[in-house]
Amino acid sequence: MKKPEMQADPIPSTDADWMSQAVEQARLGIGLTSPNPAVGAVIVRDGRLIGRGWHRKAGGPHAEVEAIRDAWQQHPDLLAGATLYVTLEPCSTHGRTGPCTEAVREAGIGRVVWGARDPNPGHRGRAREVLEAAGIQVLSGVLESECRELIRPFAKWITTGMPYVIAKAGQSLDGRITRPAGEGQWLTSAEARAHGRRLRARVDAILVGAGTVRADNPQLTLREAAFPGKEQPWRVVLTRSGDLPASALLFKDEFKARTLVLRGLELEEALRELGRRGVVSVLIEGGADILRQAFARRLVDEVAWYVAPLLCGAGGLPVLGGHELSASVALKEVRMETLGDNLCITARPEWSEPAASPS
Repeated sequence: MKKPEMQADPIPSTDADWMSQAVEQARLGIGLTSPNPAVGAVIVRDGRLIGRGWHRKAGGPHAEVEAIRDAWQQHPDLLAGATLYVTLEPCSTHGRTGPCTEAVREAGIGRVVWGARDPNPGHRGRAREVLEAAGIQVLSGVLESECRELIRPFAKWITTGMPYVIAKAGQSLDGRITRPAGEGQWLTSAEARAHGRRLRARVDAILVGAGTVRADNPQLTLREAAFPGKEQPWRVVLTRSGDLPASALLFKDEFKARTLVLRGLELEEALRELGRRGVVSVLIEGGADILRQAFARRLVDEVAWYVAPLLCGAGGLPVLGGHELSASVALKEVRMETLGDNLCITARPEWSEPAASPS
């Protein structure tokens, strides 16, 4: 049988170039692999790309195995002695799948290059020992910052037990998150709302307060067919009294089984509970009091802020509910993007490295 034609890819010549292709593979899995991290891999022989793969879902083959299978199907005669580039240190222990180090050895891979070290202290560094003992060359730390960025939520969860938290809000120029009565529901543009749904596709859970449920009756769904393979994130409602309308869409729609009510918990306690349930990442969508608590207690890892060209005056609700923070919050890695006539600011607070430890 005739072999498939070689893939028409550019042919990089350095480890960093090949690793960048592994990074692109890993990005295909963002939001789909929880509680595992998104990982990508490519296999190269004599300057030719012969296989590629990415981790598609927890319990499924890891990226290394996907890439080995791809290479075996297309170029089985080139696999022995090839170089595997993978964004994360290969696993070396049995879990829901076998260890990738064993798959690499059995495939006859001659050299393994990875970007980020495994953040799990129980696993970190073991892959090098196992692979070098099998006579396989190892190089680590290639495009390390890019590869670490891919696993930032997983790294926080696996080391602290706390999920990675994105705080999202839409506001007017004068700091209001609602319009005056009678002006309609939407403050931000359609493009900004679509961007927010893409944020939802990255996370395991969307968290709101009871006031948001009572006032807005949100669905908190992806609402698009553009996220194949993505399960509806948990819709988490934080409430003190438990007084929630039984008619709320969260309790009635097709995703009602993905709604979780947490009663009587402070925000940090709620996040710990979600972490214990295997929730790696959370998007906080409101309301104002929940956002204020998140910043006041240094629980936010990433910010996504949408600013609309409106002045809502006293008729709108202040973005933090009219309560002040005790200190300013400095942001870093700031990016700005126009979405229709809205401005989106994404950034990380200065405390973005996990500060909490498991209880």
